[in-house]
Amino acid sequence: MSQEALDLRRYLQTVRRYRAIVGFTAALGLVAGAAFAVLSPPMLTSKALVLTTGGASDIQTEAIIAGSDPVLAKAMRRVDPAVPLGALRGRVQVKNLTPNILAIGAQGTTAAQAKDIANAVADSYISYVDAGRVLEPATTATGTPLSRRLLVNGVLGALLGALAGAIVALAIGRKDRRLRGRDEIADAIGVPVLASIPVVHPSDAAGWTKLLGGYEPGVVHAWSLRKALHDLGLTDVRGGSVRGGSGASVAVFSLSSDPAALALGPQLAVFAASLGIPTELVIGPRQDATATLRAACAVRPAMPSGRSSHLRVSVGEREDADGQPGAALTVAVAVVDGRAPRVADTMRTTATVLGVSAGAATAEQLARVAVRAADDGRDIAGVVVADPDPADHTTGRLQLPARLAQRRLPTRLTGAVTEAKR
Repeated sequence: MSQEALDLRRYLQTVRRYRAIVGFTAALGLVAGAAFAVLSPPMLTSKALVLTTGGASDIQTEAIIAGSDPVLAKAMRRVDPAVPLGALRGRVQVKNLTPNILAIGAQGTTAAQAKDIANAVADSYISYVDAGRVLEPATTATGTPLSRRLLVNGVLGALLGALAGAIVALAIGRKDRRLRGRDEIADAIGVPVLASIPVVHPSDAAGWTKLLGGYEPGVVHAWSLRKALHDLGLTDVRGGSVRGGSGASVAVFSLSSDPAALALGPQLAVFAASLGIPTELVIGPRQDATATLRAACAVRPAMPSGRSSHLRVSVGEREDADGQPGAALTVAVAVVDGRAPRVADTMRTTATVLGVSAGAATAEQLARVAVRAADDGRDIAGVVVADPDPADHTTGRLQLPARLAQRRLPTRLTGAVTEAKR
């Protein structure tokens, strides 16, 4: 694929990403075009025919005389309301229809004005040359109907507005450093994307309660979560069944500026419990970002009766996930600040993953979390992407060294005879 095609595809993706801006400016242009059609007075056209006394060789000269300033200046006195000479010059068009007939067309803001101008210029011309007569005075005026002007101006305004919106979208997109592609997210900290799934967006404790009691991913996303658990070494995949490992645990970090990614940990825990794995979901430490989730987990009697019996929830702030009776898998959820992340307060687990929404974080933010995790003796094993960009066709599974190996490298010249020095 050529570089031009790649750039065009990238531009289209950027415009699509900011389609709200493009739609708003297009709607604004549509309204502006329609308003201009309504508020600007339409120009109506009327025509008078004049019979000249000259022949075919003189008709072009007569047409020039009929539209000259002396004729127009004399016609101005009969036009009401008055029209300046400069404006009148632009509103009058004189054409020869036959070798001895002139058509004097005039435009006006009203039908009466258009007819008055056409008849006044015709009479002024006859008086100026002292010859000829009016063959057919101007009696009617025609113009573009309002409905057509609304359609034309509205469509034109919408197109111009959409173009302006696209330019604004491209300008914003060039400055936007947030990562949207799976490969971009994986390359930012050098770890693979383990899964990418749509997430639920609870706005209150009742929404979180519903998620914990009835989250059911689709077949494709269920398999993605199953593979993520297996790739982390938390479960075994044998013959299509999943078995939880003893004492397995995973911490799911997300950014405080990315509220959608907070649902990744609970969805992972509910899914694991639905597979029959005794799972404990631990929410901590206490933060404003997790307040509604903690409230839903704390009200245990209010949980729906249909919630899997293999799932337990906890809002404690334990130091590690070892020694939890009856829990084969522990999922710890923590929210960190992308500018100054603190991971030491989160319980110790056997694996650590980073949850991030497409288009919600920059490479710098993810790198800060990875550095803090490494300083605390934690290695981020992978990334789980929430609400992946539909236009993203990358996987994030390919590691950076493997990507570099796929690039075209210089080839060694073979078949050439060289002389070896002794």
